[in-house]
Amino acid sequence: MMQLEQDKKIYFISDFHLGTPGAGDSLKREKHIIKFLNEVESSAAMIFIVGDMFDFWYEYRTVVPRGYTRILGKIADLTDKGIPVHFFVGNHDMWMKDYFQKELNVPVFFEPQEYQFNDKKFLVGHGDGLGPGDYGYKFLKKVFRNPVCQWLFGILPPYFGIGLANWSSRRSRAATGQVDEKYFGEEGEWLITYCKEQLEKQHYDYLVFGHRHLPIEFKFTGKNATYINLGDWIRYDTYAVFDGKNLTLHSYLNKATDKIIRDQN
Repeated sequence: MMQLEQDKKIYFISDFHLGTPGAGDSLKREKHIIKFLNEVESSAAMIFIVGDMFDFWYEYRTVVPRGYTRILGKIADLTDKGIPVHFFVGNHDMWMKDYFQKELNVPVFFEPQEYQFNDKKFLVGHGDGLGPGDYGYKFLKKVFRNPVCQWLFGILPPYFGIGLANWSSRRSRAATGQVDEKYFGEEGEWLITYCKEQLEKQHYDYLVFGHRHLPIEFKFTGKNATYINLGDWIRYDTYAVFDGKNLTLHSYLNKATDKIIRDQN
């Protein structure tokens, strides 16, 4: 259990998708995120980046995707100053190996993890492939994470491999991007269903995920638990902050505060 010092906070952010839709927009968003990190740095006891920081990421043995020097440098700066940063692999940056651990001193997680801060218990993960349905993606996730498949992709020259992955990523966004803006309610949100399943096994005060691209704060009133989806930094610039007592969802510079879904059963 980690006990927060007075006036210190824990920040949760996700789904930057740096690299999309093009270099200019991505760079602008990258600088905007760094501005946010600079502002919260003095109060941060820990920062969680909960997946899909990149629209695509693959670590060859001696090559990583070009760009992102500003965000990577900022993360290194944070850890050098003693502020822990935890990274959760998303479905767009799942092919991580040891670059973050060795170069940035950042632990990388592939599955949801439990934490306890003060007297509150957290479950944190990206959120892809959890809950009911979506069996096609769940199968692909197993394939993509298979070491043999990763090795086969790795023998492609980076020019072809990264080009193929970027093309696939664009097709995925085109197919699903419009659905993300609609909230389907308690019965239709598969991560809420997943949270209910986990709460049947044990109690969590907060269940924090990304992936959904819609900022959601859903309270399970009978269980004294809250599901938080972190939204994204493409449309909403949303993040969650734990002040030692409560976890709350915000939009940076109030860009989309009115778009945050706040619901309870």
